Amino acid sequence: MSLIDNALGLIGLRRSAPAWPPERLSLALQGGGSFGAFTWGVLDRLLDEPGVAFDAISGSSAGAVNAVVLASGMIDGGREGAKARLARFWRRVSDAAAFVPAASLASSPLGAGLGFVARALSPYQFNPFNLNPLREALAAEVDFDLLRARSPMRLLIGATRVRDGKLRVFANGELTVDAVLASACLPLIHHAIEIGGEPYWDGGYAANPPLLPLVQASKADNVLIVQVTPTSSERLPKTPREIAKRLEQIHFNCTLNCELEALKYGMIAGTTPKLRRLRVGRISAQDEFAGLEEESAANLGWSFLERLREAGRGAVEAWLDEAAPRARRRAAR
Repeated sequence: MSLIDNALGLIGLRRSAPAWPPERLSLALQGGGSFGAFTWGVLDRLLDEPGVAFDAISGSSAGAVNAVVLASGMIDGGREGAKARLARFWRRVSDAAAFVPAASLASSPLGAGLGFVARALSPYQFNPFNLNPLREALAAEVDFDLLRARSPMRLLIGATRVRDGKLRVFANGELTVDAVLASACLPLIHHAIEIGGEPYWDGGYAANPPLLPLVQASKADNVLIVQVTPTSSERLPKTPREIAKRLEQIHFNCTLNCELEALKYGMIAGTTPKLRRLRVGRISAQDEFAGLEEESAANLGWSFLERLREAGRGAVEAWLDEAAPRARRRAAR
């Protein structure tokens, strides 16, 4: 399956093609729990391309986490610092998961019992102290004061406002550990995150990831979407757990599909010079990781995360290799 969509299929209307890979690239990073390790691999491989600079990055949930860890690492140590910071962060989360029942039971038959408890009780009952290992991992790896002052790229972190269900985007000057936790707050597992007296849930419910705000903020002509939530499933879900998983997959892709349609309409109409120049590519974890739709996004086992990371690196290789010949063909027309 193609990893980049162009022309009228996804987006891209220019006849002349720029140099490849692009010198400036903006990223839209989808959320999806542990599947975000695929995005880790994508970022790790892109960091190997010294000629590619990141202009703006939007993200929800795991996408938001990857974005701030990447930016923080680049502040401290450039590209190699970012690679090391991402690897250390995911290792830290995996190690911490061994002590968290929801994660350690994710791939176990006993996990079904935990799921029943989660459905019967709210997180305010079964997790009254709001324990969240992600808070400790972020605090250990990201200096948010430094990030707000010196981020090397524009960051747009999406969260869903509980009161009206609308998207709230936290930009560079607003980034705190709570803003990222709000973006990753699954309401059946964690307490809502309050910021300025307003409660927030996972950004994936409103925008997964924020795509139109990214296009508006970006100065790059190329945007790459990293989609980690599976889009299709060949097997009809029949158990309550299977049905809930499939419904979640559909919901977390629905917002992205709607924004893509709106963006495609604007580009076809050529409403602004920016949209006429824009090219949007997409990398899908499901295309690169066989059976992803059957896996649990709560599985933080290190071997699973490593496999996802390698799949992400391979996906970028394929994207670069496939897009370059297409760019040359367009330029020759």
